[in-house]
Amino acid sequence: MKLHEYQAKEVLAQYGVPVQRGTVAETVEEAVAAAEAMAADGVGLFVVKAQIHAGGRGKGGGVKLARSIDEVREKAEAILGMQLVTPQTGEEGQKVRKVLITAAEDIAHEYYLGVLLDRARGQNLVMASAEGGMDIEHVAEHAPEKIVRIYVDPAGQLTTEQAREVADQLGFEGDSAAQAADLIAAVYRAYEGADAGLVEINPLALTEQGDVIALDAKVTIDDNALFRHADLAEMRDVHEEDPLEVEASEHNLNYVKLDGNVGCMVNGAGLAMATMDIIKLAGGEPANFLDVGGGANPQTVEAGFRIILKDPNVRAILVNIFGGIVRCDRVANGIVQAARNVEIGVPLIVRLQGTNAEEGMAILRESGLPIESAIQLQEAADKVTAALGA
Repeated sequence: MKLHEYQAKEVLAQYGVPVQRGTVAETVEEAVAAAEAMAADGVGLFVVKAQIHAGGRGKGGGVKLARSIDEVREKAEAILGMQLVTPQTGEEGQKVRKVLITAAEDIAHEYYLGVLLDRARGQNLVMASAEGGMDIEHVAEHAPEKIVRIYVDPAGQLTTEQAREVADQLGFEGDSAAQAADLIAAVYRAYEGADAGLVEINPLALTEQGDVIALDAKVTIDDNALFRHADLAEMRDVHEEDPLEVEASEHNLNYVKLDGNVGCMVNGAGLAMATMDIIKLAGGEPANFLDVGGGANPQTVEAGFRIILKDPNVRAILVNIFGGIVRCDRVANGIVQAARNVEIGVPLIVRLQGTNAEEGMAILRESGLPIESAIQLQEAADKVTAALGA
């Protein structure tokens, strides 16, 4: 689950990370009021920042400097409600519903800092660079030697020496080096404490006054750990998620929308990946990842069909079920019931293998519905390809 910048800063601050504070606003009037309150405290230069779940906001026009209250109003009016397009949103962009109003900082230098899991090594990875800011992706691609990497055993902790090593390699000196090391250690504590999959600060700023603070923040929480973090679960913003994925989660379905033309309904993540691979090898393109899980029933199967068919690109559906925990006859009854309740309207190919597979296939044959069956996975994929060409 992704957090907005203002939410990410709240989480980091709880672990002692010095962050640039601000006030979130959903209307122009709220943005102006926030700036007026800051002006009363002596702030004269403001930043209006779009709050969406994507990076590259500045490049897309979602981060603006305002030199007066009137300019805050002007920038907020321009950003709120805009369809912000960044390299991470795709061409369709993301609607801006909130802005963060902050004071502009006197920045001496910008850095990058991130913590994530390196799955290949099975270790947490602290990444940092003295060339932070909007072009960090360019640095990673064209000058990887400028990125500092420190690996940490997940069973242990980032040591004081490791935090100091990162700060030293970034070029911090004196009191700023001590601040940077403390901040790096606090960010790692936040990463572990919040069960995050990613914590990213870009830019991490050294101010002209010598302070080290997080000007921006990106935090992604592991969905599987949200049961331990009720406070973080409440930060979910469904407006930032694909509507079909939101609907699927309401039915306890694991759904990810893709760009293809073959709808997939499978039980088990590994089988789902194999199904998508063979569809592609056979000449089709998977339109989604949909795992109905081990407890598939008529209600979840029907919900799965409805969600798949809301994608206008779907021209055929492949159901691939292995009956281990769930019986194939139970799934077959669910498919028949769903096919009678939902106007499918595209070719439907079903492969059932495992517990009570023969009984399940008999139920499909005797239903009188236009359902094509398959035994081998390659056979199912070939039938999908033929259906696409029809």
